[in-house]
Amino acid sequence: MVSPERLLAFCAMAAVIIIVPGPSVLFVVGRALAHGRRTALTSVLGNEAGALLLAAAVALGVGSLVAESALLFTAVKLVGAAYLVYLGVQALRHRRKLTEALGEADASGGGRRAFWQGLLVGLTNPKTSVFFAAVLPQFVDRDAGRIPLQMALFGLVFCVIALFFDGMWGMLAASARTWFARSPRRLAMVGGTGGLMMIGLGVTVAATGRKD
Repeated sequence: MVSPERLLAFCAMAAVIIIVPGPSVLFVVGRALAHGRRTALTSVLGNEAGALLLAAAVALGVGSLVAESALLFTAVKLVGAAYLVYLGVQALRHRRKLTEALGEADASGGGRRAFWQGLLVGLTNPKTSVFFAAVLPQFVDRDAGRIPLQMALFGLVFCVIALFFDGMWGMLAASARTWFARSPRRLAMVGGTGGLMMIGLGVTVAATGRKD
């Protein structure tokens, strides 16, 4: 259905885009610094699940509506931005409790809650839906038919690659957090840094993008 050449070309392009730190990476690093490895990796799973749902929506034509409608684009963008700021504020509020919570966070990782938080962030990332809507059709072989299925496949491949690289960012950030845990003051500082990163990311998402 999809030629190996097209698939390899898409994988190369997707890898380049994903490797460069962007909103997803900042979100994962912020979660790792504020809450630990388990929460970060669970958030990665949720984030990529949200991106996968966006890819399915684009394949079915919903993503193009977000790309073409300034009102819908702005609404989705602001919901995602507000939620990121909320998560950042929560991380700042509880930064001094990180020393006691470090063992628990690494053991339980927030579980289901962290996954759903990541899912919401992934779903409300308008840049991802616009990227899918703009890029996926360029790799579709229209002569092969089953266009929605082809687009869904490319979206799945993108999410698998993102899962790998975002997970690596989360592991690296969590390792740095463990080193900071040797000092309660440093750990509080790194927890605050994670919170500030998420707040900054939310503000950036709200302030950028189309304004038409």
